[in-house]
Amino acid sequence: MIELKIASSKQLPLFHAMEQDADTSPYILPTTLEQHQQAFDHDDIIYLSIYENGEVAGYFILALDADGSSVELRRIVVARKGRGTGSSAIDALEAFCRDRLKRKRIWLDVFDFNARGRRVYARLGYRPFDQQDFEGKQLLFYEKSLGSG
Repeated sequence: MIELKIASSKQLPLFHAMEQDADTSPYILPTTLEQHQQAFDHDDIIYLSIYENGEVAGYFILALDADGSSVELRRIVVARKGRGTGSSAIDALEAFCRDRLKRKRIWLDVFDFNARGRRVYARLGYRPFDQQDFEGKQLLFYEKSLGSG
């Protein structure tokens, strides 16, 4: 069972360690522990812990858009991949964004070479809406309507 909880700043070292995994680090922009600590204190940034069967299984970073209706899924990291944890966590995240944050749209970016991530987002109903070059890599932007909030 997946449960999302507002993260504690004490969990940031664990999150940072999860990012160092060889099956995670190529797909995210590097973030130092200090950068996480600074972001954690911003009012428009939300860190959520992903719990699976009572254990921390990963985390999300959300950024609230100033428009009041959108939220950026800035990062998802799941410790053990290929078990459906990420997909289930995204389902829970969408409900959190719609019901608790009252947001109507969620968007994200993913590198074009992240085939697993792109498959998951497409399967969950995310649609591409833009792309751009980022440091010689192609960054794809996806969005999904969350319905009325």
